[in-house]
Amino acid sequence: MFGIVLWSAADDDTAVIWCEDHGDLAFFRSESKGSSGERLNLDAGDLLQFELNECGDMRLVENPRVVAEDHYPTLAYRLREAGDFRPTASRKAHPTPPSDGGRPIVVPFPGKAQRDAKKRQGSRIV
Repeated sequence: MFGIVLWSAADDDTAVIWCEDHGDLAFFRSESKGSSGERLNLDAGDLLQFELNECGDMRLVENPRVVAEDHYPTLAYRLREAGDFRPTASRKAHPTPPSDGGRPIVVPFPGKAQRDAKKRQGSRIV
């Protein structure tokens, strides 16, 4: 799998990776299974190729290899910016649909005859 480093901590050789499958983020630590023992010096924006191991509710990066350094250095910032969406005051909340004891009430659309009759009533000048 391929992924982009979103965050890394050089002091303890850990990183958070955004994976190409757009699933949950993956976590890398230098003592991960399959790690060669050499320091990778990962930085935000580096493109990695790796094996993904799902362990419980965590996704762990194994056997990482840097494909391109500084491939997408602004990705973390752009994701944060995109996630910083706040609805404006002019945006109206969706109304709660009417219900009858927890069951939604289905409101039928008027048929053609009813629509035509309503149009005729609306066009009368009083």
